[in-house]
Amino acid sequence: MTTSPIGDGTRAVRAGLPEPVKNEPTLPGPVFASHFHLPGEVEGPYTYARDTNPTWTLLERAIGELEAPGEDGVETVVFASGMAAVSAVLLSQVQAGDTVVLPDDGYQALPLVAAQLEAYGVRVRTAPTAGDAQLDVLDGARLLWLETPSNPGLDVCDIRRLAEAAHAAGALVAVDNTLATPLGQRPLELGADFAVASGTKGLTGHGDLLLGYVSCRDAELTARVRQWRKIVGAIPGPMEAWLAHRSLATLQLRTHRQWANALAVAEALHGRPEVSGLRYPGLPGDPAHKTAALQMRGHGSVVSFTLSDRAHADRFLRALTLVEDATSFGGVRSTAERRGRWGGDAVAEGFIRFSAGAEDTEDLVADVLRALDATEPAGGVSEPE
Repeated sequence: MTTSPIGDGTRAVRAGLPEPVKNEPTLPGPVFASHFHLPGEVEGPYTYARDTNPTWTLLERAIGELEAPGEDGVETVVFASGMAAVSAVLLSQVQAGDTVVLPDDGYQALPLVAAQLEAYGVRVRTAPTAGDAQLDVLDGARLLWLETPSNPGLDVCDIRRLAEAAHAAGALVAVDNTLATPLGQRPLELGADFAVASGTKGLTGHGDLLLGYVSCRDAELTARVRQWRKIVGAIPGPMEAWLAHRSLATLQLRTHRQWANALAVAEALHGRPEVSGLRYPGLPGDPAHKTAALQMRGHGSVVSFTLSDRAHADRFLRALTLVEDATSFGGVRSTAERRGRWGGDAVAEGFIRFSAGAEDTEDLVADVLRALDATEPAGGVSEPE
């Protein structure tokens, strides 16, 4: 890597690549091995594949460069899934008697994590993301968990403000950066101790692998996370790690198109009489926009809105031709779903989570508007919210 300042696109293309060697590939293929030659004493970086793998090393280096460009000492640990990464931070940093503060409007698996923490004797407090409400329940906490923008409601909190307050109170801070990606937001630069994400989503962007990661600049904290990965064996396969690294090269190209598409879809939905509760942090009138503009470099690919009822939402989803009905987000192909079908989010039956892909903007907007026009609510047009 060059030491002169470079842009995000150049960084994404070059991140984590080894020094060039004549007649060898620029990105070595995945290393499929459960063990390595190890005569004599145990030494060297690669001994057994539950601990380390050369393919992980390159990917971890690459993600670290994206989460904290130009900063020495930041380490990244990759996992088999986003939830493996989430669990590793929470379960490696707290113990019975500690208090953890979680958002009450975050990813729907967080209540499952909260229940497990409580079963281990950890106290859990929750508060909404919006309005930095978690500040009110920080007293005595060991760890503050932020998810911003929140999924699926797209509320935003002030990471720097919350991190400063948490550190003053003696708490660690972890930020779920899945929706923003490292190009849209860098929690470590804003004061967080951990940047955590599901690489399944926007980071790798093709809907073909599961991955998670944790980035941290504190060696002792990182060692606990890495030890947890070893204990539970939540390791990514070499092929998944290699595919993820390969996909990073197009991260800027993908995210910039997705962000532009998400904003265009949100603008097209704004003012539509059948649409209520429209949320996208990139809209100037969105409740989260002011805070998002201070800490985000891109506002993500996800738009949320509500149609009149479940039947209306289902008709809308069936009428789309360029958008897949699927439960992930951040991919190159646009997806949407009626989020209430899972039962884990506090949303209306007609709530839609829409993830803009990398299609031509005009095509995507036209498909959304055509589907809306074709599926008016059964009782007629509702009043805008």
